[in-house]
Amino acid sequence: MKGQEWYQADDIAEAYDDKRFSQGGRFIDRREKEAVLDALAPLDGKRVLEVACGTGRFTVMLADRGADIVGVDISEAMLEQGRAKARATGVTDSLDFMQADASRLPFPDDYFDSVFAMRFFHLAPDPEAFMAELRRVSKNQVFFDTFNRYSTRSIYNWALPMGSRLYSEREVRELLLGADLELADAAHDFVVPYGFYRAVPGWVARPFRALDTTVGRTPVGDRLASVSYWDARVAE
Repeated sequence: MKGQEWYQADDIAEAYDDKRFSQGGRFIDRREKEAVLDALAPLDGKRVLEVACGTGRFTVMLADRGADIVGVDISEAMLEQGRAKARATGVTDSLDFMQADASRLPFPDDYFDSVFAMRFFHLAPDPEAFMAELRRVSKNQVFFDTFNRYSTRSIYNWALPMGSRLYSEREVRELLLGADLELADAAHDFVVPYGFYRAVPGWVARPFRALDTTVGRTPVGDRLASVSYWDARVAE
């Protein structure tokens, strides 16, 4: 993975949520959680795996809504943040956190009902292999997001500490085809890139988010979006 040493540092884990999802970043957090909930619902009794779960912001949320969930991540420091959230929320009986490499998931084939990975594929050095591994452990659904090649993110992508791979829709469809997955649904958002929202206070971000959402509903919105959410199913 790109930037593994940076990502696994204790100080990065401790500041991760505050740096990305405070101030204007709250709009990112809200939209991502909405996308995950919409895709994975209904959750009661569903066996779910989150790959690259980070500090557990999705894992804990889904456990709190009835999922039987496992979160895996390469960083033990990130996982400790997730465990603290689980204890604070009172959902430790509904989830497990495990340190694992996404390229070698420690689960049998078709073990989970749904597998999802957020903020993952932009860092994957071998996306085809990783997608195949997500498919291997899922008997039904694989949900993930990508940053888009032809978007405003490309303006500052080179400056990111871990690097970032951008995808076209054609590349995503080829990934799915190679993993024996079929695209069931897709949503596209954030004409204004993530970097802007994280850099400004909430009161500045709010009107931009309103404009962003309005543009996103127009015929050109999908083409300008910097982020896409992909809901795929195991091919029959």
